[in-house]
Amino acid sequence: MLAVALSGAAVVSAQDAQKRITPAEVPWPAGASSGTALVGSAGASGTQTVTLKGDPTKPGLYTILLRVGPNTRIQAHSHPDDRVATVVSGDWYFGYGRTFDEAALKQLPPGSFYTEPLGMDHFAMTKSSGVVIQISGMGPSGTTYADPRNDPNRK
Repeated sequence: MLAVALSGAAVVSAQDAQKRITPAEVPWPAGASSGTALVGSAGASGTQTVTLKGDPTKPGLYTILLRVGPNTRIQAHSHPDDRVATVVSGDWYFGYGRTFDEAALKQLPPGSFYTEPLGMDHFAMTKSSGVVIQISGMGPSGTTYADPRNDPNRK
């Protein structure tokens, strides 16, 4: 009887972990994200973040969606976790280094994949259109700007 009860509990837990969301169903915030919603994001003005799985403030797997508006520049920063990302829509211009260098950016169209290795500084921008990016990592996450004066959360 106990085995049956335990297997039933496992089924309930597995069902709770199931999630299916179409692009139209993403619960984007009405305005820019703030507070813990920004954990794992660069916090640039106008950026919106939605957590799809897990919690980037806690240990374990998480997946977030970032929506970055047009003509946004994100200065060099790093994260304390190893992350992978896919461009869902729009063109994302992404580079690695301790200072923003437009010449070092690579254009990443929808479907592109890139990495944000643990502690490695990187920077990005959008041009005339915005972008949606899906990022996954193992929390806890956070953001540290190479130059603290560029951190939008300190302004």
